[in-house]
Amino acid sequence: MNAGIIGIGRYLPEKVVTNADLEKIVDTSDEWIRTRTGIEERRIADDSIDTSDMAYESALKALENAGIEPEDLDLILVATVTPDHPFPSVACMLQERLNANKAAAMDISAACAGFMYGIITGKQFIETGTYKHVLVVGVEKLSKITDWNDRNTAVLFGDGAGAAVIGPVSDGRGILSFELGADGTGAKHLYQDEYIIMNGREVFKFAVRQMGESCINVLDKAGLSKEDVDFLIPHQANIRIMEASRQRLELPVEKMSKTVDKYGNTSASSIPIALVEELEAGKIKDDDLLVMVGFGGGLTWGAIAMRWGR
Repeated sequence: MNAGIIGIGRYLPEKVVTNADLEKIVDTSDEWIRTRTGIEERRIADDSIDTSDMAYESALKALENAGIEPEDLDLILVATVTPDHPFPSVACMLQERLNANKAAAMDISAACAGFMYGIITGKQFIETGTYKHVLVVGVEKLSKITDWNDRNTAVLFGDGAGAAVIGPVSDGRGILSFELGADGTGAKHLYQDEYIIMNGREVFKFAVRQMGESCINVLDKAGLSKEDVDFLIPHQANIRIMEASRQRLELPVEKMSKTVDKYGNTSASSIPIALVEELEAGKIKDDDLLVMVGFGGGLTWGAIAMRWGR
């Protein structure tokens, strides 16, 4: 039995914060931000919207897209480092709000790689026949742990949510291979104290190396080559990191998802948000081979090769 994505959805806050807006509160410029990160604007949730609210909105859309009801869910996994509370988990709050009475629920903390960790965890339950439907949500309200006086991090992050329903798919489709990894020795380069603290230089070097390697590794595991890839969906952290992955796969520009310019780095939600965007734009079709790859604090990383379709 192959596991794959059978439904997706996303939520983005209405408020747009542009680089010009940030110029007014921190020592930076639109040109500096764009040339170094590719970011032009980001979405920021207001005080009335917390992480669980965004998770809920994206989950409703994913369930509708999958054509299933909340009571059909067996497990809810929420990837986030910005929960409403230390506990209960966002997943449990979401289970109650959806009225998904039979679903087990837990949060996953793998920072920007969290959605990959969630998808790969959900895959195991589906393919062993233990569960039929797993809801995976990547969601962050990074604005509440961002130091808006720190020019190095304030320009990077945004808020949002993306959700996917994982279930059985037809032969030849679904998740063909995966890679998960962690390097705790790099934890000191990206962590939360009161706010996000990042050694940008070290994180950049790690990400450029690991994202490219993981893309190649999942293709090798699936018995595929770079020429087989139809579309790349990298974690939307920094356009230069993303470009390094694209070049490693020797893909043309139009075959890589780019939403970082509009939404910034939304951590665990960036890959599902980008996936929805490209599907709505008609850039991904049934039987396309997708590579999704993310990295984050921990340090953590994850990648999958997936044949799209139900």
